[in-house]
Amino acid sequence: MQVRPLGRTGVELTVLGMGTWAMGAGKRRTSNLGPADDEESVATIRRALDLGINWIDTAAYYGFGHAERIVARALRGMRERPLVFTKCGLVPSEVGDFENRITAASIREEVDASLSRLETDVLDLLMIHWPIPDEDLEEGWSTLVDLKAEGKIRFTGVSNFSAAQMARCELIAPIDAIQPEYSLVERTAEKEVFPYAEAIGIGAVTYSPLKHGLLSGRMTRERVDALPPADWRHGHAEYTEPQLSENLRVVDALRVVADRHGRTVSEVAIAWVLRRPCVSSAIVGPRRPAQFDDLVGAAELQLLDDDLAAVEADLGASSGLPR
Repeated sequence: MQVRPLGRTGVELTVLGMGTWAMGAGKRRTSNLGPADDEESVATIRRALDLGINWIDTAAYYGFGHAERIVARALRGMRERPLVFTKCGLVPSEVGDFENRITAASIREEVDASLSRLETDVLDLLMIHWPIPDEDLEEGWSTLVDLKAEGKIRFTGVSNFSAAQMARCELIAPIDAIQPEYSLVERTAEKEVFPYAEAIGIGAVTYSPLKHGLLSGRMTRERVDALPPADWRHGHAEYTEPQLSENLRVVDALRVVADRHGRTVSEVAIAWVLRRPCVSSAIVGPRRPAQFDDLVGAAELQLLDDDLAAVEADLGASSGLPR
């Protein structure tokens, strides 16, 4: 599978990464996509590795440790392990589902727990999951820098940070990687985050390229209407009118391009994400091994100018500038 450099790290990532959010199985509303079968999750991770994917994205928050344990189980006994990236900063709460906490003491406690669950001596990359609370951002980032110096983590990164927040981190120490959401229906990163990353040379590993199935070509109005109330997509702005109709028009444009190349709609949507120079890899999150059949071709798909123009025309008609 094609690889790209991860910014200034010297590491090369496959252009697709294995995401494990749904494998957390919705413990205490940490994914809201319903139950996951652990055996199938393990098989899906191993299928990703068989396809050549060389890195896995997870987080302590995904099932509050459950996804990390699934990753460890899938990798147990392997002579050559893929890179495993995890995140910190979201912890269980006694009064709600979770709370944001990025103090030094909390992060250190999370790191020790992640090391244990992942059955490793060092985390390949640790990211602060969300820059919340903002007033603790410098303390949190300084802690990651210290942990890197201590040898507990190899690289440091941030997820869901603004360009201004990234700049505050860079005053302390360089950022190795960023993880923003990015897709045809979520383009906020294009405004400031990507330009900042491109100017400095920070690599991006983006998440939700299909907006959790919305851009897969399989999501219809009927399927949206049938989503159970507990599914987080039920009632979400992108899945309700008038935005739903606009998004489905974008899917129709993707389908025309997909037919032209003999690819799936999902592959075209992911390839569109990968067109950005600073995007090292896009995270995909299949829940079953067979779902890779609709995704893996994105790694080799090169969209033509006419393809991009056709898709952008529909984006321009529906949403104008990046949202």
